[in-house]
Amino acid sequence: YGLSTALLADISIAADDAVLIEGHTKVGVTAGDHAALIWPLLVGMAKTKYYVLTSEKLTGAEAERIGLVSLSVPREQVLPRALEVASQLGRGSQQALRFTKRALNAWLTNAVPQHELSSALEILDFAGADYAEARQAFREKRPVDFPSARTAGGPAN
Repeated sequence: YGLSTALLADISIAADDAVLIEGHTKVGVTAGDHAALIWPLLVGMAKTKYYVLTSEKLTGAEAERIGLVSLSVPREQVLPRALEVASQLGRGSQQALRFTKRALNAWLTNAVPQHELSSALEILDFAGADYAEARQAFREKRPVDFPSARTAGGPAN
């Protein structure tokens, strides 16, 4: 949940070597938090589907390259750069910034029905066999063997 929530920030700054992962599907649940809401707006549907469906890790540098985060800097520069950006914004026209944020955030507001759907699906998954298996596999420190992957029909569409 942390990554998707962090991506909702007005400006996100990651360390170049940070390891980022959207891991919902890795534990057998729908990416129903803000992942299904914010990722497509930031990186487009092709990259969203790749990273959200596969739970593949990406670095802060790669996240900046694809547009997932605003900036990527060396680890020791994350806080100084964030404070510099905050100071710059603090000296700007607060009304212009506030209204611009309101206009830009309309993209998110318009996606609320999609977010509600993905959240409901995620909640259903928490009661399912795949999530139970993922929890048990984690406790036993073994690979996950999702029950739904053993059924006929192959991957979901």
